[in-house]
Amino acid sequence: MSEISGPRPASPLPPATRVAQPVDQALRLLQPLGDLLVPGESARAEVLAVREAVAQSFEVLLRLTLGNGRQATLQASSGTPLAAGSQLDVTALSATRLAMTLPSAGPGALTSLDLDLLPEGTLVQGKVESRAPIAGAQGQPMLYRVVVNLLNTPLAGSRLVVETDMPLAVGSLLSARVDGRQALAFLPPSSRLDQLAVTHQLHSQAARQGSLTALFGALGGLAGSDLPDDLRTSIERLLGALPDLAQLSDAKGLARAMADSGSLLEARLLAGGGALPQDFKANLLRLIAQLLPQLPNATLLAAGTAGSLAQALPAFARSTLEQLGGRPPPSFPLPNRLQQALEDGEADLETLLKLAAAAVSRLQTHQLSSLAQTQTLADGSLLSTWQLELPMRHQQEVVPLQIRIQSEEQPRTGRQEAREILWRIELAFDLAPLGPLQVQAQLARGSLSGQLWAEQPATARLIDAELAYLRERLQSAGLSVGELACRQGTPPRGPHTVLEQRWIDETA
Repeated sequence: MSEISGPRPASPLPPATRVAQPVDQALRLLQPLGDLLVPGESARAEVLAVREAVAQSFEVLLRLTLGNGRQATLQASSGTPLAAGSQLDVTALSATRLAMTLPSAGPGALTSLDLDLLPEGTLVQGKVESRAPIAGAQGQPMLYRVVVNLLNTPLAGSRLVVETDMPLAVGSLLSARVDGRQALAFLPPSSRLDQLAVTHQLHSQAARQGSLTALFGALGGLAGSDLPDDLRTSIERLLGALPDLAQLSDAKGLARAMADSGSLLEARLLAGGGALPQDFKANLLRLIAQLLPQLPNATLLAAGTAGSLAQALPAFARSTLEQLGGRPPPSFPLPNRLQQALEDGEADLETLLKLAAAAVSRLQTHQLSSLAQTQTLADGSLLSTWQLELPMRHQQEVVPLQIRIQSEEQPRTGRQEAREILWRIELAFDLAPLGPLQVQAQLARGSLSGQLWAEQPATARLIDAELAYLRERLQSAGLSVGELACRQGTPPRGPHTVLEQRWIDETA
């Protein structure tokens, strides 16, 4: 466990661990302030992104908020490794220099703990509000001054100022044990906290995701543009690797397309999967890598829009997540969300970069949704979820196909040799001229039943007339087919994502 300690109160003999001055309190701007601030004027700034340029020099992207509410984005150079998300008070020294200070934690900030309220051994939980490096003894590890907003105990709502050699991420949650008036010991997160971390990151990713349709629309808008050869090659590789309807109609082709959807990219790379030229997410990342050199300052701007996963989440109620930005979004199907409106001829490289980044976030939202929905249910059944999105080439269009596969493995009982498994498959897509469609199918003990939902009345009538033919095709594949139905509208969605069909023997 790592120790953190609060700054020592004033005393006749200053202790050796007394908080020192910040390493470097000056920021050098990479462009003049103009009319934003005059020398001597102050404002609040948020650190959006940090990138190390050379040794002990960092490029910082700041969002400046002026007194009248106006906001501006500035790039600066700093000798201090500031944390993304930190809030700073800045004062203009000249047109190209700012003095920075960490905002005060407030007059009521705690620098020690009252052991009458928090006896030794008490679990405290809090959220990191700010972090700034402080000078320590030469040859010793870098120390950080951290302001923590306490979330539990009688001191909930109070701010605690601590110093630690751990670079705690701004916005992260932590748990610690009280070891004394000025000593805390961090506690490692439990496995249950992993689920909270996934849920928190899912909300963050879903806020940045954008529809794949918008990306392919932008790619089509650049078809006749004069693009660099390497960028054109990346676009051609991405589009050429997309599966078509014939491939998805074949079992082996469908399995290959699902493996190349990007949902397994990280696992395949860890297993030494090589370049993976057919992987959709890998090709998206290659496209982004080719776009970045074409746009000045794109690397830092892209980093500024990316959120970081909290390093530690304490084991308190899920209601804490509401304080961090609201309830998690619906998990399936993901909504058709456009990062920005596109008109004919409007697509450019900057737009393409934003849409490609939003598409990566969409794929990661599917991955995180899979993790968030994989759980052990109250009756002991294991619910496993795989959620992904396949862009399918259909004639001259690219149609995104959302897929969710769930298996519910019933606990073994009595002399049962194997666990029974209930499978559920959901599809969501928008295919012209049929319009938006959703399919729900359940498979248990070799029997398949399903429902189809069409938003357009004419499509619902057309599908309903073809259900007998669908039943014949399924039976010829060796399946026992139960109920098949088509309804107009969209499937009802409850507050929880669980399998709606339970373990009921229809012949009983």
